[in-house]
Amino acid sequence: MTRSAPHRLDASSDRLLQGLEVYRVGGAVRDARLGWPWHECDFVVVGATVEDMQARGFRPVGRDFPVFLHPQTQEEYALARTERKSGHGYVGFTVHASPDVTLEEDLVRRDLTINAMAEPLGSPPGEGELVDPYGGLADLEARLLRHVSDAFSEDPLRVLRVARFLARYQGLGFTVAEETRALMQGMVESGEVSHLVAERVWKETEKALEEASPEAYFQLLDELGALSVLMPALAREARALESALERLDRLPRQLVDEAEIVCWRMARLVEHLSREEIDTLAQELRLPSAVRDAAQQARLCRELNDASHREGGVQAEDLKVWLDGVDAWRRGERQSVLVALLAVEDKGLARLGNAAWQAATAVSPQSLVAQGLKGAEIGRAMGEQRQQAIAEALDEWRATPEVHAPHCGCGHAH
Repeated sequence: MTRSAPHRLDASSDRLLQGLEVYRVGGAVRDARLGWPWHECDFVVVGATVEDMQARGFRPVGRDFPVFLHPQTQEEYALARTERKSGHGYVGFTVHASPDVTLEEDLVRRDLTINAMAEPLGSPPGEGELVDPYGGLADLEARLLRHVSDAFSEDPLRVLRVARFLARYQGLGFTVAEETRALMQGMVESGEVSHLVAERVWKETEKALEEASPEAYFQLLDELGALSVLMPALAREARALESALERLDRLPRQLVDEAEIVCWRMARLVEHLSREEIDTLAQELRLPSAVRDAAQQARLCRELNDASHREGGVQAEDLKVWLDGVDAWRRGERQSVLVALLAVEDKGLARLGNAAWQAATAVSPQSLVAQGLKGAEIGRAMGEQRQQAIAEALDEWRATPEVHAPHCGCGHAH
């Protein structure tokens, strides 16, 4: 995690901010005091109007409430505002922003006490005089995720946000306050959580999968009953979910890109589901195609692993089904990550899978064309020759058991 570019720390040094009452709020205030890396700063302006901001050259960008971009730094500055529930879901709010809204009124609408702290500009994040009307610092020190007010229950997205914060900070000893947990439970039981749209559910889930303890996100949602509402296939069997959460960090070693890690964490989470269940979940959450495809590939790797534990071990037909399923014939770039995924659970099976992949993809259609085969005849012959190549690779592998790892799936007793 890296910090963003340095922010302007002193309002008096910026002529565009002179005369404005500006506070740093939210994540930077929280994380700087926690000693956690922070990415960006949020700012609240008290006592100003939309016209005041535009006259200074700030560009309005907020659709639902008044947020402005600083014309030079492109940082976001929001007018202090209050919110009133006016419908279902996370968008059903009426926003009121005016010069008479106080900082305390703006902070009380926030989800957690640790997110409802502010500090005036003039010093680096975490070092300014703290404005803390709702006990955020005490909860930060006590490692508690606690809601600011009962208005928390008006926004069902906050159930997922709290679970995501737990995924981030659980390693530091954070827990959810009992009264907050009870409030979240009530939000699930009232049906409010069911009003969340798929895109927002996936967005919070995607962020949770980036965190240090992603399993905490799903565990909390399951304990609250929210998982059965939002991802029912995952919540059906407690033991299967427990095993799935244990897999979240058992990933191919070569994954370094954050997006790839998120993708394969999600894939490993759902790999025990059927093809149809994965497709249904992907549709329900509007999953990106890359995540959906990775999930299906992980399922096929799991099925190959399951086959290796049958009496007699893996058969050539099992390897052919795996290679067909992952589209080895057209997607050769998948070989490295899928063989590595097999190796996470069984290094011997990974060697066998790699040998079968190399042997089968070495079959060339050119020789069949040279034999005078055409059209569908080429397809049938290719299938037969690939099957034969896989069988020969498997026989060769079985003939040299000394190179196999335990439980490699070859059928030998080691």
